[in-house]
Amino acid sequence: MKYLLGIDVGTSGTKTALFDTKGTVIASSTFEYPMSQPQNGWAEQNPEDWWQASVNGIKSVIEKSGVSGTDIAGIGLSGQMHSLVMLDENNNVLRPAILWCDGRTTQECEEIHSIIGKERLIEITANPALAGFTSGKILWVRKHEPEIYNKCKHILLPKDYIRLKLTGVYATEVSDASGMGLLDVPNRCWSDEVLEKLNIDKSLLAKVYESPEVTGYVTEEIAKLTGLKAGTPVVGGAGDNAAAAVGTGVVEDGKAFATIGTSGVVFAHTDKLSIDPKGRVHTFCCAVPNAWHVMGVTLSAGASLQWFRNQLCENIVAEAKEKGVDPYEIMTALAETSPIGSNRLIFSPYLMGERTPHLDSDCRGSFTGFSAIHTRADMIRAVMEGVTFSLRDCQEILKGMNVSSDKIIACGGGSASPFWRQMIADIMACPVTTVSGKEGPAFGAAILAGVGAGIYESVPAACKEIIKEGEAKEANSENSAKYDNYYELYKMVYPALKEMYHKLINA
Repeated sequence: MKYLLGIDVGTSGTKTALFDTKGTVIASSTFEYPMSQPQNGWAEQNPEDWWQASVNGIKSVIEKSGVSGTDIAGIGLSGQMHSLVMLDENNNVLRPAILWCDGRTTQECEEIHSIIGKERLIEITANPALAGFTSGKILWVRKHEPEIYNKCKHILLPKDYIRLKLTGVYATEVSDASGMGLLDVPNRCWSDEVLEKLNIDKSLLAKVYESPEVTGYVTEEIAKLTGLKAGTPVVGGAGDNAAAAVGTGVVEDGKAFATIGTSGVVFAHTDKLSIDPKGRVHTFCCAVPNAWHVMGVTLSAGASLQWFRNQLCENIVAEAKEKGVDPYEIMTALAETSPIGSNRLIFSPYLMGERTPHLDSDCRGSFTGFSAIHTRADMIRAVMEGVTFSLRDCQEILKGMNVSSDKIIACGGGSASPFWRQMIADIMACPVTTVSGKEGPAFGAAILAGVGAGIYESVPAACKEIIKEGEAKEANSENSAKYDNYYELYKMVYPALKEMYHKLINA
Protein backbone atom coordinates (compact mmCIF):
# COMPACT_ATOMS: atom_id res chain seq x y z
CA MET A 1 0.00 0.00 0.00
CA LYS A 2 1.11 3.55 -0.73
CA TYR A 3 1.03 6.44 1.75
CA LEU A 4 1.21 10.23 1.60
CA LEU A 5 2.95 12.59 4.00
CA GLY A 6 1.76 16.12 4.83
CA ILE A 7 3.89 18.60 6.78
CA ASP A 8 2.32 21.85 8.06
CA VAL A 9 4.74 24.45 9.45
CA GLY A 10 2.48 26.37 11.83
CA THR A 11 3.19 29.29 14.13
CA SER A 12 2.98 27.32 17.38
CA GLY A 13 4.27 24.00 16.03
CA THR A 14 4.76 21.78 13.01
CA LYS A 15 2.24 19.00 12.38
CA THR A 16 3.34 15.96 10.39
CA ALA A 17 0.66 13.49 9.34
CA LEU A 18 0.72 10.25 7.35
CA PHE A 19 -2.32 9.18 5.32
CA ASP A 20 -3.26 6.24 3.17
CA THR A 21 -4.56 6.94 -0.33
CA LYS A 22 -8.18 6.83 0.90
CA GLY A 23 -7.50 9.79 3.20
CA THR A 24 -7.38 7.84 6.46
CA VAL A 25 -4.98 9.21 9.08
CA ILE A 26 -2.37 6.56 9.87
CA ALA A 27 -0.26 8.61 12.30
CA SER A 28 0.14 12.24 13.31
CA SER A 29 2.62 14.18 15.45
CA THR A 30 3.04 17.82 16.40
CA PHE A 31 6.24 19.35 17.75
CA GLU A 32 6.04 22.86 19.20
CA TYR A 33 8.57 25.70 19.33
CA PRO A 34 8.73 29.23 20.76
CA MET A 35 8.02 32.61 19.22
CA SER A 36 10.12 35.57 20.34
CA GLN A 37 8.93 39.19 20.57
CA PRO A 38 12.07 41.36 20.77
CA GLN A 39 9.93 44.51 20.79
CA ASN A 40 6.24 45.32 21.18
CA GLY A 41 4.45 44.29 17.98
CA TRP A 42 7.34 42.19 16.67
CA ALA A 43 7.22 38.42 16.17
CA GLU A 44 10.11 36.17 15.14
CA GLN A 45 11.08 32.50 15.02
CA ASN A 46 14.20 30.48 14.32
CA PRO A 47 13.77 28.53 11.04
CA GLU A 48 16.00 25.79 12.45
CA ASP A 49 13.25 25.11 15.01
CA TRP A 50 10.86 24.43 12.11
CA TRP A 51 13.34 22.04 10.56
CA GLN A 52 14.00 20.14 13.78
CA ALA A 53 10.25 19.85 14.38
CA SER A 54 9.83 18.54 10.83
CA VAL A 55 12.59 15.94 11.25
CA ASN A 56 11.14 14.84 14.59
CA GLY A 57 7.66 14.68 13.08
CA ILE A 58 8.74 12.55 10.12
CA LYS A 59 10.60 10.12 12.38
CA SER A 60 7.66 10.00 14.79
CA VAL A 61 4.94 9.16 12.24
CA ILE A 62 7.13 6.52 10.60
CA GLU A 63 7.81 4.94 13.99
CA LYS A 64 4.18 5.17 15.18
CA SER A 65 2.76 3.74 11.98
CA GLY A 66 5.34 1.08 11.25
CA VAL A 67 5.17 2.20 7.61
CA SER A 68 8.38 1.93 5.64
CA GLY A 69 9.75 5.08 4.04
CA THR A 70 9.80 3.15 0.76
CA ASP A 71 5.97 3.07 0.82
CA ILE A 72 5.59 6.86 1.09
CA ALA A 73 4.72 7.95 -2.44
CA GLY A 74 4.94 11.70 -1.99
CA ILE A 75 5.35 14.61 0.42
CA GLY A 76 3.32 17.81 0.51
CA LEU A 77 4.19 20.98 2.42
CA SER A 78 2.03 23.67 3.97
CA GLY A 79 2.66 26.43 6.45
CA GLN A 80 2.23 29.88 7.86
CA MET A 81 2.26 32.46 5.08
CA HIS A 82 4.15 35.74 4.58
CA SER A 83 7.02 35.07 7.03
CA LEU A 84 10.46 36.12 5.78
CA VAL A 85 13.41 33.69 5.72
CA MET A 86 16.76 35.11 4.55
CA LEU A 87 19.74 32.87 3.69
CA ASP A 88 23.35 33.54 2.71
CA GLU A 89 25.22 31.89 -0.18
CA ASN A 90 25.79 28.77 1.96
CA ASN A 91 22.11 28.53 2.98
CA ASN A 92 22.85 29.71 6.51
CA VAL A 93 19.97 31.58 8.16
CA LEU A 94 20.99 35.24 8.42
CA ARG A 95 18.45 36.38 11.04
CA PRO A 96 15.33 35.07 12.78
CA ALA A 97 12.34 34.84 10.46
CA ILE A 98 10.00 37.84 10.66
CA LEU A 99 6.53 36.32 11.04
CA TRP A 100 3.16 37.00 9.44
CA CYS A 101 1.84 38.54 12.67
CA ASP A 102 4.74 41.00 13.00
CA GLY A 103 3.56 44.62 12.75
CA ARG A 104 6.79 46.56 12.33
CA THR A 105 6.41 47.40 8.62
CA THR A 106 3.65 50.04 8.58
CA GLN A 107 6.03 52.68 7.22
CA GLU A 108 7.39 50.32 4.57
CA CYS A 109 3.85 49.54 3.39
CA GLU A 110 3.18 53.26 2.98
CA GLU A 111 6.42 53.51 0.97
CA ILE A 112 5.31 50.65 -1.30
CA HIS A 113 1.99 52.39 -1.99
CA SER A 114 3.86 55.65 -2.64
CA ILE A 115 6.34 54.05 -5.07
CA ILE A 116 3.93 51.83 -7.03
CA GLY A 117 0.55 53.41 -6.34
CA LYS A 118 -2.02 51.52 -4.27
CA GLU A 119 -4.44 51.01 -7.14
CA ARG A 120 -1.70 49.76 -9.46
CA LEU A 121 -0.36 47.44 -6.77
CA ILE A 122 -3.82 45.90 -6.32
CA GLU A 123 -4.13 45.46 -10.10
CA ILE A 124 -0.87 43.47 -10.16
CA THR A 125 -0.75 41.62 -6.82
CA ALA A 126 -4.54 41.63 -6.18
CA ASN A 127 -3.91 43.05 -2.69
CA PRO A 128 -2.70 46.24 -1.01
CA ALA A 129 0.58 46.26 0.90
CA LEU A 130 -0.23 44.97 4.38
CA ALA A 131 2.05 44.81 7.41
CA GLY A 132 1.84 41.03 7.45
CA PHE A 133 3.04 40.60 3.87
CA THR A 134 6.64 39.73 2.97
CA SER A 135 7.51 42.67 0.73
CA GLY A 136 7.41 45.19 3.57
CA LYS A 137 9.62 42.93 5.68
CA ILE A 138 12.23 42.80 2.91
CA LEU A 139 12.30 46.61 2.74
CA TRP A 140 12.51 46.83 6.54
CA VAL A 141 15.61 44.60 6.67
CA ARG A 142 17.22 46.53 3.83
CA LYS A 143 16.65 49.81 5.69
CA HIS A 144 17.43 48.76 9.26
CA GLU A 145 19.87 45.84 8.81
CA PRO A 146 21.79 46.60 5.61
CA GLU A 147 24.66 44.30 6.57
CA ILE A 148 22.18 41.39 6.70
CA TYR A 149 20.50 42.38 3.46
CA ASN A 150 23.80 42.62 1.61
CA LYS A 151 24.66 39.04 2.59
CA CYS A 152 21.25 37.70 1.51
CA LYS A 153 21.27 35.40 -1.52
CA HIS A 154 17.93 33.61 -1.07
CA ILE A 155 14.50 34.65 0.23
CA LEU A 156 12.10 31.84 1.16
CA LEU A 157 8.80 31.27 2.95
CA PRO A 158 8.61 28.87 5.94
CA LYS A 159 7.44 25.73 4.15
CA ASP A 160 9.87 26.44 1.32
CA TYR A 161 12.77 26.44 3.79
CA ILE A 162 11.72 22.91 4.77
CA ARG A 163 11.62 22.02 1.06
CA LEU A 164 15.19 23.28 0.66
CA LYS A 165 16.34 21.14 3.59
CA LEU A 166 14.56 18.06 2.20
CA THR A 167 15.53 18.40 -1.44
CA GLY A 168 18.23 21.03 -1.85
CA VAL A 169 15.90 22.92 -4.24
CA TYR A 170 14.88 26.60 -4.05
CA ALA A 171 11.20 26.59 -4.95
CA THR A 172 7.85 28.02 -3.95
CA GLU A 173 4.33 27.77 -5.36
CA VAL A 174 1.63 30.17 -6.39
CA SER A 175 -0.66 30.17 -3.34
CA ASP A 176 2.04 30.99 -0.79
CA ALA A 177 3.85 33.35 -3.17
CA SER A 178 0.59 35.30 -3.57
CA GLY A 179 0.96 36.51 0.02
CA MET A 180 4.38 38.07 -0.51
CA GLY A 181 3.12 41.18 -2.28
CA LEU A 182 5.51 40.49 -5.17
CA LEU A 183 3.55 38.06 -7.35
CA ASP A 184 1.62 38.96 -10.47
CA VAL A 185 -1.46 37.09 -9.24
CA PRO A 186 -3.45 37.20 -12.53
CA ASN A 187 -0.49 35.73 -14.44
CA ARG A 188 0.87 33.51 -11.62
CA CYS A 189 4.49 34.68 -11.86
CA TRP A 190 6.82 37.19 -10.17
CA SER A 191 6.01 40.77 -11.13
CA ASP A 192 8.97 42.38 -12.86
CA GLU A 193 7.30 45.77 -12.48
CA VAL A 194 6.93 45.49 -8.70
CA LEU A 195 10.41 44.03 -8.21
CA GLU A 196 12.05 46.73 -10.35
CA LYS A 197 10.21 49.59 -8.66
CA LEU A 198 11.06 48.25 -5.20
CA ASN A 199 14.64 47.49 -6.29
CA ILE A 200 14.46 43.83 -5.21
CA ASP A 201 16.72 41.47 -7.16
CA LYS A 202 14.59 38.77 -8.76
CA SER A 203 17.42 36.25 -8.33
CA LEU A 204 16.76 36.29 -4.57
CA LEU A 205 13.37 34.64 -5.14
CA ALA A 206 12.69 30.96 -5.73
CA LYS A 207 11.19 29.45 -8.87
CA VAL A 208 7.37 29.45 -8.79
CA TYR A 209 5.42 26.20 -9.36
CA GLU A 210 1.78 25.18 -9.29
CA SER A 211 0.79 23.52 -6.01
CA PRO A 212 0.55 19.84 -7.19
CA GLU A 213 3.74 20.00 -9.29
CA VAL A 214 6.80 18.04 -8.21
CA THR A 215 9.48 20.53 -7.17
CA GLY A 216 12.26 18.19 -6.02
CA TYR A 217 13.17 14.87 -4.44
CA VAL A 218 14.36 13.79 -0.99
CA THR A 219 18.16 13.65 -0.91
CA GLU A 220 20.28 10.68 0.23
CA GLU A 221 21.45 12.64 3.28
CA ILE A 222 17.91 13.43 4.44
CA ALA A 223 16.77 9.86 3.75
CA LYS A 224 19.39 8.59 6.20
CA LEU A 225 18.41 11.24 8.75
CA THR A 226 14.63 10.69 8.65
CA GLY A 227 13.85 7.19 7.40
CA LEU A 228 12.34 8.50 4.17
CA LYS A 229 13.35 6.99 0.85
CA ALA A 230 15.80 8.96 -1.29
CA GLY A 231 14.05 10.16 -4.42
CA THR A 232 10.62 10.57 -2.81
CA PRO A 233 8.92 13.45 -4.68
CA VAL A 234 8.10 16.68 -2.85
CA VAL A 235 5.35 18.78 -4.43
CA GLY A 236 4.78 22.53 -4.33
CA GLY A 237 2.21 22.33 -1.54
CA ALA A 238 0.27 25.40 -0.44
CA GLY A 239 -0.07 28.17 2.10
CA ASP A 240 -2.06 27.16 5.16
CA ASN A 241 -5.50 28.41 4.07
CA ALA A 242 -5.09 27.15 0.51
CA ALA A 243 -4.05 23.74 1.85
CA ALA A 244 -7.00 23.76 4.28
CA ALA A 245 -9.27 24.40 1.28
CA VAL A 246 -7.97 21.26 -0.39
CA GLY A 247 -8.40 19.31 2.86
CA THR A 248 -12.05 20.38 3.04
CA GLY A 249 -12.81 19.91 -0.65
CA VAL A 250 -13.23 23.60 -1.46
CA VAL A 251 -11.64 23.23 -4.89
CA GLU A 252 -14.50 24.03 -7.29
CA ASP A 253 -16.80 26.96 -8.00
CA GLY A 254 -19.74 27.19 -5.63
CA LYS A 255 -17.77 25.89 -2.64
CA ALA A 256 -16.55 27.85 0.37
CA PHE A 257 -15.44 27.30 3.93
CA ALA A 258 -15.86 29.43 7.03
CA THR A 259 -13.39 29.11 9.88
CA ILE A 260 -14.10 30.15 13.44
CA GLY A 261 -10.70 29.86 15.03
CA THR A 262 -8.92 32.68 16.86
CA SER A 263 -9.66 34.72 13.74
CA GLY A 264 -12.47 34.10 11.28
CA VAL A 265 -12.10 33.36 7.58
CA VAL A 266 -14.56 33.06 4.72
CA PHE A 267 -12.73 31.41 1.83
CA ALA A 268 -14.31 30.80 -1.58
CA HIS A 269 -12.93 29.10 -4.69
CA THR A 270 -13.28 30.76 -8.10
CA ASP A 271 -12.23 29.65 -11.58
CA LYS A 272 -12.44 33.28 -12.74
CA LEU A 273 -10.08 35.92 -11.37
CA SER A 274 -11.91 38.49 -9.23
CA ILE A 275 -10.17 41.33 -7.39
CA ASP A 276 -11.70 43.79 -4.91
CA PRO A 277 -10.37 47.22 -6.00
CA LYS A 278 -10.68 48.44 -2.39
CA GLY A 279 -8.46 45.63 -1.09
CA ARG A 280 -10.93 44.56 1.61
CA VAL A 281 -10.47 40.86 0.86
CA HIS A 282 -7.50 38.86 -0.37
CA THR A 283 -7.39 37.34 -3.84
CA PHE A 284 -4.66 34.70 -4.11
CA CYS A 285 -3.81 31.93 -6.54
CA CYS A 286 -5.26 28.75 -5.08
CA ALA A 287 -3.84 25.24 -4.96
CA VAL A 288 -5.84 24.19 -8.02
CA PRO A 289 -3.91 25.11 -11.20
CA ASN A 290 -5.34 28.09 -13.10
CA ALA A 291 -7.82 28.97 -10.34
CA TRP A 292 -7.93 31.48 -7.50
CA HIS A 293 -9.51 31.96 -4.11
CA VAL A 294 -10.99 35.02 -2.45
CA MET A 295 -10.69 35.27 1.31
CA GLY A 296 -12.20 37.65 3.84
CA VAL A 297 -10.63 37.79 7.29
CA THR A 298 -12.14 38.97 10.56
CA LEU A 299 -9.57 39.27 13.32
CA SER A 300 -11.43 38.35 16.54
CA ALA A 301 -13.81 35.46 15.91
CA GLY A 302 -13.22 32.67 18.42
CA ALA A 303 -10.99 35.16 20.23
CA SER A 304 -14.09 37.16 21.16
CA LEU A 305 -15.80 34.20 22.84
CA GLN A 306 -12.49 33.22 24.47
CA TRP A 307 -12.15 36.74 25.88
CA PHE A 308 -15.68 36.55 27.30
CA ARG A 309 -14.95 33.14 28.83
CA ASN A 310 -11.70 34.29 30.42
CA GLN A 311 -13.01 37.57 31.81
CA LEU A 312 -16.65 36.90 32.72
CA CYS A 313 -17.17 33.14 33.11
CA GLU A 314 -14.89 32.10 35.97
CA ASN A 315 -17.66 30.08 37.67
CA ILE A 316 -18.55 28.38 34.36
CA VAL A 317 -14.92 27.36 33.86
CA ALA A 318 -14.89 25.92 37.40
CA GLU A 319 -18.19 24.10 36.79
CA ALA A 320 -16.88 22.66 33.53
CA LYS A 321 -13.72 21.40 35.23
CA GLU A 322 -15.79 19.71 37.92
CA LYS A 323 -18.06 18.05 35.33
CA GLY A 324 -15.21 17.18 32.97
CA VAL A 325 -16.70 19.09 30.03
CA ASP A 326 -15.60 21.98 27.82
CA PRO A 327 -16.66 25.40 29.24
CA TYR A 328 -17.91 26.35 25.78
CA GLU A 329 -20.54 23.60 26.01
CA ILE A 330 -22.05 25.25 29.07
CA MET A 331 -21.76 28.71 27.50
CA THR A 332 -23.47 27.52 24.32
CA ALA A 333 -26.28 25.92 26.30
CA LEU A 334 -26.83 29.28 28.01
CA ALA A 335 -26.81 31.10 24.66
CA GLU A 336 -29.57 28.79 23.40
CA THR A 337 -31.88 30.14 26.13
CA SER A 338 -31.65 33.65 24.63
CA PRO A 339 -33.76 34.49 21.55
CA ILE A 340 -32.48 35.51 18.11
CA GLY A 341 -31.15 39.04 18.49
CA SER A 342 -30.08 38.39 22.09
CA ASN A 343 -32.97 40.46 23.43
CA ARG A 344 -31.91 43.39 21.24
CA LEU A 345 -28.23 43.33 22.19
CA ILE A 346 -25.56 43.67 19.48
CA PHE A 347 -21.88 42.83 19.82
CA SER A 348 -19.21 44.24 17.47
CA PRO A 349 -16.23 41.81 17.49
CA TYR A 350 -13.46 44.35 16.88
CA LEU A 351 -11.26 43.46 19.86
CA MET A 352 -8.09 43.64 17.72
CA GLY A 353 -9.28 46.18 15.15
CA GLU A 354 -10.69 44.75 11.94
CA ARG A 355 -9.54 43.75 8.48
CA THR A 356 -12.61 42.76 6.41
CA PRO A 357 -14.52 44.87 5.58
CA HIS A 358 -13.26 47.96 7.40
CA LEU A 359 -9.44 47.82 7.13
CA ASP A 360 -9.35 49.77 10.39
CA SER A 361 -6.82 48.87 13.09
CA ASP A 362 -8.29 51.48 15.44
CA CYS A 363 -11.86 50.18 15.75
CA ARG A 364 -12.74 48.34 18.95
CA GLY A 365 -15.34 45.93 20.31
CA SER A 366 -18.62 47.01 21.83
CA PHE A 367 -21.96 45.85 23.17
CA THR A 368 -24.76 48.09 21.86
CA GLY A 369 -28.23 48.16 23.37
CA PHE A 370 -27.48 47.15 26.96
CA SER A 371 -30.37 47.38 29.42
CA ALA A 372 -31.21 46.03 32.87
CA ILE A 373 -33.00 43.01 31.38
CA HIS A 374 -29.86 41.55 29.84
CA THR A 375 -28.32 38.40 31.25
CA ARG A 376 -25.04 36.62 30.70
CA ALA A 377 -26.89 34.26 28.35
CA ASP A 378 -27.86 37.26 26.18
CA MET A 379 -24.27 38.48 26.17
CA ILE A 380 -22.88 35.08 25.13
CA ARG A 381 -25.39 34.79 22.32
CA ALA A 382 -24.68 38.37 21.23
CA VAL A 383 -20.97 37.55 20.98
CA MET A 384 -21.70 34.48 18.84
CA GLU A 385 -24.12 36.45 16.64
CA GLY A 386 -21.68 39.36 16.26
CA VAL A 387 -18.88 37.05 15.18
CA THR A 388 -21.19 35.39 12.64
CA PHE A 389 -22.35 38.78 11.35
CA SER A 390 -18.67 39.61 10.77
CA LEU A 391 -18.39 36.44 8.66
CA ARG A 392 -21.45 37.57 6.71
CA ASP A 393 -19.66 40.89 6.07
CA CYS A 394 -16.99 38.84 4.31
CA GLN A 395 -19.62 36.83 2.44
CA GLU A 396 -21.38 39.99 1.20
CA ILE A 397 -18.16 41.36 -0.34
CA LEU A 398 -17.53 38.04 -2.07
CA LYS A 399 -21.07 38.10 -3.49
CA GLY A 400 -20.42 41.59 -4.81
CA MET A 401 -17.38 40.19 -6.64
CA ASN A 402 -19.55 37.45 -8.22
CA VAL A 403 -17.86 34.82 -6.05
CA SER A 404 -20.76 32.93 -4.53
CA SER A 405 -21.23 29.60 -2.81
CA ASP A 406 -24.21 27.27 -2.49
CA LYS A 407 -22.75 25.53 0.58
CA ILE A 408 -20.35 26.41 3.39
CA ILE A 409 -18.07 23.95 5.16
CA ALA A 410 -17.52 24.98 8.78
CA CYS A 411 -14.01 24.59 10.21
CA GLY A 412 -12.15 25.57 13.36
CA GLY A 413 -13.14 25.27 17.01
CA GLY A 414 -16.50 27.00 16.55
CA SER A 415 -17.58 24.38 14.01
CA ALA A 416 -17.77 21.79 16.79
CA SER A 417 -20.97 23.44 18.08
CA PRO A 418 -24.17 22.31 16.28
CA PHE A 419 -25.86 25.44 17.65
CA TRP A 420 -23.23 27.72 16.11
CA ARG A 421 -23.32 25.83 12.80
CA GLN A 422 -27.09 26.37 12.65
CA MET A 423 -26.56 30.05 13.43
CA ILE A 424 -24.09 30.32 10.53
CA ALA A 425 -26.58 28.59 8.20
CA ASP A 426 -29.39 30.94 9.23
CA ILE A 427 -27.35 34.17 9.12
CA MET A 428 -25.58 33.33 5.84
CA ALA A 429 -28.71 31.74 4.33
CA CYS A 430 -27.10 28.58 2.98
CA PRO A 431 -26.46 25.00 4.10
CA VAL A 432 -23.53 24.47 6.49
CA THR A 433 -21.73 21.16 6.79
CA THR A 434 -18.46 19.74 8.12
CA VAL A 435 -15.92 17.24 6.84
CA SER A 436 -14.59 14.18 8.61
CA GLY A 437 -10.88 15.04 8.40
CA LYS A 438 -9.42 17.01 11.30
CA GLU A 439 -5.78 17.26 10.20
CA GLY A 440 -6.31 20.59 8.42
CA PRO A 441 -3.59 21.91 6.11
CA ALA A 442 -1.44 18.77 6.55
CA PHE A 443 -4.24 16.74 4.93
CA GLY A 444 -4.53 19.17 2.04
CA ALA A 445 -0.76 19.06 1.53
CA ALA A 446 -0.85 15.26 1.45
CA ILE A 447 -3.63 15.32 -1.18
CA LEU A 448 -1.50 17.62 -3.33
CA ALA A 449 1.37 15.14 -2.92
CA GLY A 450 -0.93 12.38 -4.18
CA VAL A 451 -1.74 14.38 -7.30
CA GLY A 452 1.95 15.06 -7.94
CA ALA A 453 2.79 11.39 -7.42
CA GLY A 454 0.16 10.35 -9.97
CA ILE A 455 -2.14 8.63 -7.48
CA TYR A 456 -5.01 11.03 -8.23
CA GLU A 457 -5.87 12.52 -11.61
CA SER A 458 -6.38 16.07 -10.32
CA VAL A 459 -7.02 18.02 -7.12
CA PRO A 460 -10.83 18.10 -7.60
CA ALA A 461 -10.87 14.39 -8.51
CA ALA A 462 -8.88 13.55 -5.37
CA CYS A 463 -11.21 15.54 -3.13
CA LYS A 464 -14.32 13.91 -4.63
CA GLU A 465 -12.80 10.50 -4.02
CA ILE A 466 -11.63 10.82 -0.42
CA ILE A 467 -13.35 13.71 1.40
CA LYS A 468 -16.58 12.87 3.21
CA GLU A 469 -19.00 15.58 4.29
CA GLY A 470 -21.21 15.40 7.37
CA GLU A 471 -24.94 16.09 7.51
CA ALA A 472 -25.75 19.67 6.52
CA LYS A 473 -27.51 22.22 8.71
CA GLU A 474 -30.10 23.77 6.40
CA ALA A 475 -30.98 27.44 6.75
CA ASN A 476 -34.31 28.12 8.49
CA SER A 477 -35.99 30.84 6.39
CA GLU A 478 -37.96 32.21 9.36
CA ASN A 479 -34.79 32.53 11.43
CA SER A 480 -32.90 34.02 8.48
CA ALA A 481 -35.49 36.79 8.15
CA LYS A 482 -35.12 37.67 11.83
CA TYR A 483 -31.34 37.67 11.60
CA ASP A 484 -31.50 39.92 8.52
CA ASN A 485 -33.11 42.65 10.63
CA TYR A 486 -30.40 42.45 13.28
CA TYR A 487 -27.65 42.29 10.65
CA GLU A 488 -28.85 45.63 9.27
CA LEU A 489 -28.60 47.10 12.78
CA TYR A 490 -25.17 45.50 13.27
CA LYS A 491 -23.91 47.21 10.10
CA MET A 492 -24.93 50.61 11.50
CA VAL A 493 -22.65 50.39 14.55
CA TYR A 494 -19.25 50.81 12.87
CA PRO A 495 -20.13 53.95 10.82
CA ALA A 496 -21.79 55.49 13.87
CA LEU A 497 -18.72 54.94 16.09
CA LYS A 498 -15.90 55.21 13.55
CA GLU A 499 -14.87 58.76 14.44
CA MET A 500 -15.09 57.98 18.14
CA TYR A 501 -12.83 54.91 17.72
CA HIS A 502 -10.06 57.05 16.22
CA LYS A 503 -10.37 59.70 18.93
CA LEU A 504 -10.44 57.07 21.65
CA ILE A 505 -7.29 55.32 20.41
CA ASN A 506 -5.41 58.63 20.64
CA ALA A 507 -7.01 59.88 23.87
